[in-house]
Amino acid sequence: MILRVGLTGGIASGKSTILALFGRHGCFTLDADKLVTEIYRPGQAGHDALVRTYGPSVLREDGEVDRVALANIAFATQEEAKKLNALIHPIVIAETERRLAALPDGTIAVVEATLLLEAGGRERYDRIVVIDVAPDVQLSRAVGRGMTREEAARRIAHQMPREERLRHADYVIDNSGDVDQAERETARVVEALRGDLQGRR
Repeated sequence: MILRVGLTGGIASGKSTILALFGRHGCFTLDADKLVTEIYRPGQAGHDALVRTYGPSVLREDGEVDRVALANIAFATQEEAKKLNALIHPIVIAETERRLAALPDGTIAVVEATLLLEAGGRERYDRIVVIDVAPDVQLSRAVGRGMTREEAARRIAHQMPREERLRHADYVIDNSGDVDQAERETARVVEALRGDLQGRR
Protein backbone atom coordinates (compact mmCIF):
# COMPACT_ATOMS: atom_id res chain seq x y z
CA MET A 1 0.00 0.00 0.00
CA ILE A 2 1.17 3.52 -0.81
CA LEU A 3 -0.04 6.85 0.57
CA ARG A 4 -1.17 9.09 -2.26
CA VAL A 5 -0.67 12.76 -1.42
CA GLY A 6 -1.87 15.66 -3.54
CA LEU A 7 0.18 18.86 -3.15
CA THR A 8 -1.18 22.18 -4.37
CA GLY A 9 -1.15 25.91 -3.78
CA GLY A 10 -1.74 29.19 -5.53
CA ILE A 11 0.58 30.97 -7.92
CA ALA A 12 3.99 31.86 -6.41
CA SER A 13 3.34 29.75 -3.32
CA GLY A 14 6.59 27.81 -3.73
CA LYS A 15 5.19 24.47 -4.92
CA SER A 16 8.40 23.38 -6.66
CA THR A 17 10.50 24.22 -3.60
CA ILE A 18 8.22 22.28 -1.25
CA LEU A 19 8.01 19.33 -3.65
CA ALA A 20 11.81 19.14 -3.70
CA LEU A 21 11.85 19.12 0.11
CA PHE A 22 9.43 16.19 0.14
CA GLY A 23 11.83 14.40 -2.18
CA ARG A 24 14.73 14.99 0.21
CA HIS A 25 12.67 13.35 2.94
CA GLY A 26 12.44 10.16 0.89
CA CYS A 27 9.03 10.67 -0.71
CA PHE A 28 8.35 9.82 -4.35
CA THR A 29 7.58 13.10 -6.09
CA LEU A 30 5.86 13.94 -9.35
CA ASP A 31 5.42 17.40 -10.86
CA ALA A 32 2.25 17.39 -12.98
CA ASP A 33 3.37 20.47 -14.95
CA LYS A 34 6.56 18.66 -16.01
CA LEU A 35 4.43 15.66 -16.90
CA VAL A 36 2.38 17.91 -19.20
CA THR A 37 5.61 18.90 -20.96
CA GLU A 38 6.37 15.21 -21.50
CA ILE A 39 2.96 14.36 -22.97
CA TYR A 40 3.19 17.41 -25.29
CA ARG A 41 6.21 15.89 -27.04
CA PRO A 42 5.67 14.61 -30.60
CA GLY A 43 4.29 11.08 -30.62
CA GLN A 44 2.77 11.42 -27.15
CA ALA A 45 -0.96 11.41 -26.39
CA GLY A 46 -1.12 15.08 -25.41
CA HIS A 47 0.58 16.21 -28.62
CA ASP A 48 -1.84 14.16 -30.72
CA ALA A 49 -4.86 15.51 -28.84
CA LEU A 50 -3.74 19.12 -29.27
CA VAL A 51 -3.22 18.75 -33.02
CA ARG A 52 -6.61 17.04 -33.43
CA THR A 53 -8.32 19.83 -31.50
CA TYR A 54 -6.47 22.99 -32.53
CA GLY A 55 -4.71 22.02 -35.75
CA PRO A 56 -1.06 22.61 -36.74
CA SER A 57 -1.20 26.28 -35.69
CA VAL A 58 -0.16 25.23 -32.17
CA LEU A 59 3.06 23.63 -33.44
CA ARG A 60 6.48 25.11 -34.09
CA GLU A 61 8.33 24.35 -37.32
CA ASP A 62 10.17 21.48 -35.59
CA GLY A 63 6.86 19.82 -34.65
CA GLU A 64 7.06 20.67 -30.94
CA VAL A 65 4.09 22.33 -29.26
CA ASP A 66 4.35 26.12 -29.33
CA ARG A 67 3.35 26.82 -25.71
CA VAL A 68 2.90 30.56 -26.36
CA ALA A 69 0.60 29.99 -29.34
CA LEU A 70 -1.35 27.38 -27.39
CA ALA A 71 -1.74 29.72 -24.41
CA ASN A 72 -2.93 32.56 -26.67
CA ILE A 73 -5.68 30.31 -28.01
CA ALA A 74 -6.55 28.28 -24.94
CA PHE A 75 -6.58 31.08 -22.38
CA ALA A 76 -8.30 33.72 -24.48
CA THR A 77 -11.51 33.00 -22.56
CA GLN A 78 -12.50 30.91 -19.55
CA GLU A 79 -14.45 28.63 -21.89
CA GLU A 80 -11.34 27.94 -23.96
CA ALA A 81 -9.30 27.31 -20.80
CA LYS A 82 -11.89 24.77 -19.66
CA LYS A 83 -11.76 23.13 -23.08
CA LEU A 84 -7.99 22.68 -22.86
CA ASN A 85 -8.18 21.37 -19.31
CA ALA A 86 -10.89 18.88 -20.27
CA LEU A 87 -8.68 17.69 -23.12
CA ILE A 88 -5.38 17.34 -21.22
CA HIS A 89 -6.33 16.50 -17.62
CA PRO A 90 -7.56 12.94 -18.39
CA ILE A 91 -4.27 12.19 -20.17
CA VAL A 92 -2.21 13.56 -17.28
CA ILE A 93 -4.31 11.67 -14.73
CA ALA A 94 -3.94 8.40 -16.65
CA GLU A 95 -0.15 8.75 -16.84
CA THR A 96 0.03 9.72 -13.16
CA GLU A 97 -1.98 6.64 -12.22
CA ARG A 98 0.32 4.44 -14.29
CA ARG A 99 3.39 5.74 -12.46
CA LEU A 100 1.82 5.48 -9.01
CA ALA A 101 0.72 1.90 -9.68
CA ALA A 102 4.38 0.92 -10.20
CA LEU A 103 5.56 2.15 -6.79
CA PRO A 104 6.50 -0.29 -4.01
CA ASP A 105 4.43 -0.70 -0.87
CA GLY A 106 5.22 1.77 1.89
CA THR A 107 5.86 4.71 -0.45
CA ILE A 108 4.60 8.19 0.28
CA ALA A 109 3.86 9.53 -3.20
CA VAL A 110 3.51 13.31 -3.50
CA VAL A 111 1.98 14.66 -6.71
CA GLU A 112 2.12 18.43 -7.19
CA ALA A 113 -0.35 20.19 -9.48
CA THR A 114 -1.63 23.75 -9.65
CA LEU A 115 -5.17 22.67 -10.60
CA LEU A 116 -5.18 19.50 -8.51
CA LEU A 117 -8.37 20.33 -6.63
CA GLU A 118 -10.12 21.76 -9.67
CA ALA A 119 -9.40 18.50 -11.51
CA GLY A 120 -11.02 16.29 -8.85
CA GLY A 121 -7.91 15.57 -6.82
CA ARG A 122 -9.82 15.34 -3.55
CA GLU A 123 -11.24 12.02 -4.73
CA ARG A 124 -7.97 10.60 -6.11
CA TYR A 125 -5.66 11.25 -3.16
CA ASP A 126 -5.55 9.95 0.41
CA ARG A 127 -4.32 13.28 1.75
CA ILE A 128 -4.30 16.84 0.43
CA VAL A 129 -1.47 19.19 1.41
CA VAL A 130 -2.01 22.87 0.65
CA ILE A 131 0.88 25.31 0.51
CA ASP A 132 -0.35 28.61 1.89
CA VAL A 133 1.27 32.03 1.73
CA ALA A 134 0.13 35.41 2.95
CA PRO A 135 -1.54 37.33 0.07
CA ASP A 136 1.00 40.19 0.16
CA VAL A 137 3.89 37.68 0.02
CA GLN A 138 2.24 35.85 -2.87
CA LEU A 139 1.82 39.06 -4.84
CA SER A 140 5.38 40.28 -4.22
CA ARG A 141 6.85 36.89 -5.20
CA ALA A 142 4.83 36.85 -8.42
CA VAL A 143 6.07 40.34 -9.27
CA GLY A 144 9.59 39.19 -8.45
CA ARG A 145 9.20 36.52 -11.15
CA GLY A 146 8.61 39.20 -13.76
CA MET A 147 4.85 39.72 -13.68
CA THR A 148 3.27 43.12 -13.32
CA ARG A 149 1.18 43.61 -10.19
CA GLU A 150 -1.94 43.76 -12.38
CA GLU A 151 -1.09 40.51 -14.17
CA ALA A 152 -0.27 38.77 -10.90
CA ALA A 153 -3.49 39.96 -9.29
CA ARG A 154 -5.47 38.76 -12.32
CA ARG A 155 -3.82 35.32 -12.22
CA ILE A 156 -4.52 35.02 -8.49
CA ALA A 157 -8.15 36.06 -9.03
CA HIS A 158 -8.63 33.31 -11.64
CA GLN A 159 -7.42 30.58 -9.27
CA MET A 160 -9.41 28.83 -6.58
CA PRO A 161 -9.91 31.26 -3.66
CA ARG A 162 -7.46 30.81 -0.81
CA GLU A 163 -10.20 30.05 1.72
CA GLU A 164 -11.73 27.35 -0.46
CA ARG A 165 -8.35 25.72 -1.09
CA LEU A 166 -7.65 25.61 2.63
CA ARG A 167 -11.01 23.96 3.32
CA HIS A 168 -9.86 20.96 1.28
CA ALA A 169 -6.55 20.60 3.15
CA ASP A 170 -5.66 17.72 5.44
CA TYR A 171 -2.37 19.50 6.14
CA VAL A 172 -1.24 23.07 5.49
CA ILE A 173 2.34 24.19 4.93
CA ASP A 174 2.87 27.89 5.66
CA ASN A 175 5.47 29.01 3.13
CA SER A 176 5.29 32.73 3.85
CA GLY A 177 8.75 32.78 5.43
CA ASP A 178 12.27 31.71 4.54
CA VAL A 179 13.76 28.38 3.46
CA ASP A 180 14.34 27.27 7.04
CA GLN A 181 10.66 27.71 7.82
CA ALA A 182 9.72 25.81 4.67
CA GLU A 183 11.97 22.94 5.74
CA ARG A 184 10.49 22.82 9.23
CA GLU A 185 6.94 22.93 7.92
CA THR A 186 7.60 20.19 5.37
CA ALA A 187 9.35 17.96 7.92
CA ARG A 188 6.36 18.32 10.23
CA VAL A 189 3.95 17.23 7.50
CA VAL A 190 6.18 14.33 6.40
CA GLU A 191 6.14 12.95 9.94
CA ALA A 192 2.36 13.21 10.03
CA LEU A 193 2.09 11.45 6.67
CA ARG A 194 4.34 8.64 7.87
CA GLY A 195 1.96 8.19 10.78
CA ASP A 196 -0.98 8.15 8.37
CA LEU A 197 0.72 5.48 6.26
CA GLN A 198 1.42 3.31 9.30
CA GLY A 199 -2.20 3.64 10.36
CA ARG A 200 -3.40 2.36 6.98
CA ARG A 201 -1.21 -0.77 6.96
